[in-house]
Amino acid sequence: MEPAPETAWLPDLLYDGGSFRSGVALVVSHGRIIRLSRDATDLARARRLPARALLPGLVNAHSHSFQRVLRGRTERRSTQSRDTFWTWRESMYHASERMSPEAVYQAARMAFVEMLRNGITTVGEFHYLHHQPGGAPYEDRNLLARAVLQAAADTGMRIVLLRTAYARAGSGRPLEPAQQRFVTPDAEDFLADTEALRNSLPEGATLGVAPHSVRALPVDYLERVAAYAHAHALPLHIHAAEQPAEIEACLAEYGLRPVDLLAARGLLSPRSTLIHAIHITPEEIAHLASSGARVCACPTTERNLGDGIVDAHSLFAAGVPVCLGTDSHAQIDLLEDARELELHLRLRSLERAVLAPDATAGSLAARLFACATQAGADSLGIPAGTLAPGQAADFFTVSLDDPTLAGADADSLLTHIVFAGGRPAIRDVFVAGKPVIEDGHHPLETEVAADFAALQRELWRNAP
Repeated sequence: MEPAPETAWLPDLLYDGGSFRSGVALVVSHGRIIRLSRDATDLARARRLPARALLPGLVNAHSHSFQRVLRGRTERRSTQSRDTFWTWRESMYHASERMSPEAVYQAARMAFVEMLRNGITTVGEFHYLHHQPGGAPYEDRNLLARAVLQAAADTGMRIVLLRTAYARAGSGRPLEPAQQRFVTPDAEDFLADTEALRNSLPEGATLGVAPHSVRALPVDYLERVAAYAHAHALPLHIHAAEQPAEIEACLAEYGLRPVDLLAARGLLSPRSTLIHAIHITPEEIAHLASSGARVCACPTTERNLGDGIVDAHSLFAAGVPVCLGTDSHAQIDLLEDARELELHLRLRSLERAVLAPDATAGSLAARLFACATQAGADSLGIPAGTLAPGQAADFFTVSLDDPTLAGADADSLLTHIVFAGGRPAIRDVFVAGKPVIEDGHHPLETEVAADFAALQRELWRNAP
């Protein structure tokens, strides 16, 4: 039997174990990292990446790709007395009602190309747009999920499709017309549709499940979805404590806050990720810590919607992991989300280096970068987020000649990347060892942008 074919890359610097090293080749076979090597043979045959630093691919743990169509369309005052998440939601409903399967595909392609150009190699797609306008299922009940999966395959994005359960508008509240597309009233129907998708995933894609929120599901339905996740060892993601109104509704229905309710029903585990978890108490943080659950912060969206600030300091102090998501895609820059996790707390506390684990130079940047990589991979249950043997060969490079990184040395480079670098510096992106971005460009970017522009003209032609 012939040995597996290997490919090697040799950047000027490679990020490994919290620091950058020179003279190290990354060796890949069949989409996985085989070794980090200083062997002369590996170095001699490696593809040279001059003036580049190589880092593990970023992991976007929370995305609603169809909401990419909302960018730039909601930044105005409405006729309401206060503009909040709830007024923004009306624009989201306007868009979601009008999206055909082709529109869902085009929006996802646009979001994924932009993610890839910004170093994101895996997306956790929190997918809740299931049915036709009015709520009738498509003949293929997973048609819209397959459109998103196809967009990932066509652009080269690694995807974890988080199939989302949604059953109601809230306790005792009638459904909004647009919500009909989200809703599967019966838990057994939702699980049957999920199982059908799980058994027909394209190569490279994986699946998780996502009860949308305590607001959108009665607790017995939520328990059925959680039991399915447990039975199949799938990631379980759920929106929780994003808005005070959500907490008030949960208290009125159950006498418990959302995280307290999840804990009381045994629905928190190491496979659980709570999205946002902004308005939580010390007792709820203790529930997360004791269960091994984690939080996904989405700072750009949370800032854009006026949701509030995730108390990452208290979460870290309790040992609760924090990963990151771009959520509504007001912008797509996971390194920006990483630094916002810290910078928002500076504004609130009037202090600096709030999340630094110690006084060591670079420790703060390393913690934030881990949120954007390893923590997201753990949340989605995939072998990625680090450059280590056996891990997915998902990585990106930054140009050491980029003006945003000027003056950095190996010891300070990660801090430069996390706090000042980002989109302009990212040059090459690889998923499963295959190049998807070369010298800052995706091969489909012109076509994808043109198709998306046409979609936007159609969607917003008669917008309120």
